Amino acid sequence: MLVRISPVLLASAVLLAAGAPVLASAQAAPDPVRIRGTIVRIDARTLVVQDRGGEVVSLVRPADMAVSEVYPIKLSDIRQGSFIGTAAMPQADGTQKALEVVVFPEAARGTGEGHRPWDLLPQSTMTNATVADLAAAPKSVRGGQQLRLTYKGGEKTVVVPPDVPVVTFRPGTDSLLVPGAKVLVNAQEKDGVPTALRVTAGRNGFAPPM
Repeated sequence: MLVRISPVLLASAVLLAAGAPVLASAQAAPDPVRIRGTIVRIDARTLVVQDRGGEVVSLVRPADMAVSEVYPIKLSDIRQGSFIGTAAMPQADGTQKALEVVVFPEAARGTGEGHRPWDLLPQSTMTNATVADLAAAPKSVRGGQQLRLTYKGGEKTVVVPPDVPVVTFRPGTDSLLVPGAKVLVNAQEKDGVPTALRVTAGRNGFAPPM
């Protein structure tokens, strides 16, 4: 069934993902929300995505919609001084266990710097920060890396298992946006209509892990 996102759903979903109370001014523009899924259909004006829960969502595709390509790199490509973003799960010892790592291109250094809740999994977090130090992960995560990440106002220790996706991104083209492509869509209600702001897509079935 084809559905449209209501303004309430868009605003509520991002507030819940951030762990904040669902309370907003009627005049405030809804915050962007992330839709993870697979392209069902796309044309010059519309993007239809089936999200990971099975719901089919129809979005306006504006002429200026940005497209980024995400692609895998190696764990060894994370270096001291890299600016990264990592979705992770908090651990009992105070560390974070990475679910994925994005190594930002140099031109994107500083994007979203800080530590916050994330909506990849329940209780997950996102840390965008600089790799101050890196070392071998503890023996319990053999073959992985342990990163000390620093950002304005704090730091986190993140353990990256060897099988966790490590990716980066570059400007993409419309050739990525085909039925069956795995995507992460940043969407927002605009003038009462759910609208795609940015699409991050993988090539040849690769799914954005963020």
